[in-house]
Amino acid sequence: MSERSTEQIRALLDSLYCQDAGRILATLIRLLGDFDLAEEAMHEAFAAALSLWPTNGIPDNPRPWLISTARFKAIDTLRRRARFDASQDELARYLEAQWDAAEKSNEEESLEDDRLRLIFTCCHPLLAPEARVALTLREVCGLTTEEIAKAFLVSPHTLAQRIVRAKTKIRETPIPYQVPTPQELPERLGAVLQVIYLIFNEGYLAARGTEVRRAELTGEAIRLGRLLAELQPEPEVIGLLSLMLLQESRHAARTTPTGKLILLENQDRSLWNQEQIAEGVALVKTALHSHRFGAYTLQAAIVAVHAEAESVAATDWRQIVAIYDQLLRIQPSPVVRLNRAVAIAERDGPEAGLKHIEALLEDGELVNYYLAHSARAEMYRRLGRTLEARSSYEKALVLTQQEPERQFLQERIRQLEAEKKK
Repeated sequence: MSERSTEQIRALLDSLYCQDAGRILATLIRLLGDFDLAEEAMHEAFAAALSLWPTNGIPDNPRPWLISTARFKAIDTLRRRARFDASQDELARYLEAQWDAAEKSNEEESLEDDRLRLIFTCCHPLLAPEARVALTLREVCGLTTEEIAKAFLVSPHTLAQRIVRAKTKIRETPIPYQVPTPQELPERLGAVLQVIYLIFNEGYLAARGTEVRRAELTGEAIRLGRLLAELQPEPEVIGLLSLMLLQESRHAARTTPTGKLILLENQDRSLWNQEQIAEGVALVKTALHSHRFGAYTLQAAIVAVHAEAESVAATDWRQIVAIYDQLLRIQPSPVVRLNRAVAIAERDGPEAGLKHIEALLEDGELVNYYLAHSARAEMYRRLGRTLEARSSYEKALVLTQQEPERQFLQERIRQLEAEKKK
């Protein structure tokens, strides 16, 4: 034990909370089998530390102390409840017995396994997609209900209800608190990767609002990606981490100081984060060499071609189209076809790209997707078909709720008007 002032201990506990709360909570959820009880017990343990450590000194191993104290707090809570519900006393005795067995296991390995268990539990396929995102941000990332609600533009009450429903589903189904078996992993891993990428995408290109990017969400998604890659280094996990790093590397060049959107072709590439690019390129090469990669790795490979090019003109568009061809075989989505059409326009000219985009819009799947109309408008603009370009830009403007995108589209329309008057 070592003695320090209350302020020093408060600072230490703040640091421990930031670094270890996720791992401590994950272990408590495994031991207690209840999200809310675990969270309440953890907070009580940190409060107890702030009260006791100034007098008793700091334990040599603070994290096990906090877990053990939280366990006692949880058992006390259950015993208080036992006055009204006899089953709670049985649960308290069960937890005491379980804890005795848990103390004999390897603490560090258990803590890391618990983090992985928590991620897979929060992202279980039986939970609604929006509930998976909310629960992961709350329980794994440690964001508050208010922070998550603000990021996704819903009320805190609505967000809280999603989390409550998810926890109820986990408890009543019950959804096992465990890492999937090797046989189950391919099916279950997809849900985890999807949640992480949804979080990243909402941060990278917010669906609504006044800013293009929400750094707290991209940061949390990358942190989750690193954690998952460390604990479960499957090729697609590495591919997703690569994709997020490569996309995030461009954030400083994506907008003007006033928040206006800057297209890739006009970005100052000297502002791109070279460390993130180097790491992302190395990771995607690792994933590709495994020959067990999927859609995230192929998307990362496309972004890597952009990241390593000195300019749009120097970009290897033939390679990008070829990668999109591979991507379409495993992920035949209309958005992938749209992105491939834009790459074809760069390789073969706007007429070729326009042909593919118009075919997509005629199919109807992207009729309400503003980027499809914006891409068609860009092809018309390059071909000098001003009236058609304006019409498509206006359709895109109606469909987007993202303010920087709206400003960009309005500026494009103004430019067309100015060219018409010349």
